[in-house]
Amino acid sequence: MDGRNILQEVRENLASVIAHNSPLGTALWQELLAVHPADLANFLADLDRDDFKALFLALPKALMLEVFSELSDPLKVVGLSAMSESARVDALNSLHADQLTDLFDLLSDEELNKYLKQLHKKSREQVLSLLKFDPESAGGIMDTNVLSLREDFTVQKSIELLRRLKPTQEIFSVIYVTDDAMHLVGYVRLEDLVLKDPKARISSFMRKNDLVATADEDQEAIAKNMVHYGLMNIPVVSADNHFLGAIPAETLADILVEEASEDVQKMAAVTPLKYSYFETSFFKMLYERGYILVILLLIESFSNTILRAYETTLGVLLYGFVPMIISVGGNSSNQTSAVAIQGMATGEIRPSNMLRFWWRELRMAFLLALILGVAAFTRVYLTSGEFWPSIAISIALTVIVMVSVTFASGMPLLLRRLGIDPAFSAGPFLATLMDILGVLIYCYVIKLILS
Repeated sequence: MDGRNILQEVRENLASVIAHNSPLGTALWQELLAVHPADLANFLADLDRDDFKALFLALPKALMLEVFSELSDPLKVVGLSAMSESARVDALNSLHADQLTDLFDLLSDEELNKYLKQLHKKSREQVLSLLKFDPESAGGIMDTNVLSLREDFTVQKSIELLRRLKPTQEIFSVIYVTDDAMHLVGYVRLEDLVLKDPKARISSFMRKNDLVATADEDQEAIAKNMVHYGLMNIPVVSADNHFLGAIPAETLADILVEEASEDVQKMAAVTPLKYSYFETSFFKMLYERGYILVILLLIESFSNTILRAYETTLGVLLYGFVPMIISVGGNSSNQTSAVAIQGMATGEIRPSNMLRFWWRELRMAFLLALILGVAAFTRVYLTSGEFWPSIAISIALTVIVMVSVTFASGMPLLLRRLGIDPAFSAGPFLATLMDILGVLIYCYVIKLILS
């Protein structure tokens, strides 16, 4: 029986599984204990709160702590409220300081003070220091429980230190090196400690850091640099170069997923969700999506105002091709903005090559406009048999495509220059704007040619 079937069986016999009061319940309980903690966390998230608490508390303590670390932050709060004090202390101390910081953002002041008192002194100090940083800055996401070596240590002393501290310290394949004032000066690799002479000093073979993040640097910029330079972790320092911690590969993956999700939501005109879909209030989701759609609806109504103003000019034939005109403007602008946003997100499009990108897109706009203009002329002429209306429509469409591609390629660059996320330039916002511009251009060109 695979994991999905086991969990379905557990769901159908939940009371019996928790109570172990039947052979089936006992057998399913043993199967449940073998399920991966991440899968168990997902299973618990789908239960109602009472069943969640009952099953969660019934788990063996070691497994409970593993599952706890896999839960989303809102569910961690629910789990903490159900735990005994001793279990709560163990659960809190099992989390990294940056995870605790995210969790504590959900708590009331009273709960925060209560849980902070239950943390070990060292963990509490780490959390309090992280709470001073922006949650999306390097200081807010770094792991402070990172071992560092002094530059005047010998290889032998460093290895002895690693052996003693390995159970309680996070050790990466790269170990950062500081001076006696805790200023970051470089790093060594684990293999260096194996290959070098035991009496050699760390300063004699340490390497220069390829990339260093300051505590107030934005997490998105850090993630891009880590990907660009192929780094699995990166040191974080204060403004005066004091070593504070490191951002590991797991955090990098989380940042990339989070930023990609935010960009997709912004491109769809949805305010980025702080929590997952099902953990976000239905009415909050309704508000976040509804007010944007109302604004876009009201803006879009200007298209109808323009069409009514040119109603006598367009006539039945030309009016019938308005949907084609509107769609081609939105489609070409969305296509172009997606290319621009993706290029900036990966770092391929940078300030140093923006003019090159702009010139390339201008040529692209001209050729796309020419191709679509010819296609439009063919479509209209074969349908209507009218030459000049077909010419007018194809010229209008050509202008619209030129404007759409040019505008869509430049808007993300302009927003980035203004410090606004370029993702806002895509999706419904850009499509709505191009609908209005497209109708205006269409009506004006038709009037110029056919009047």
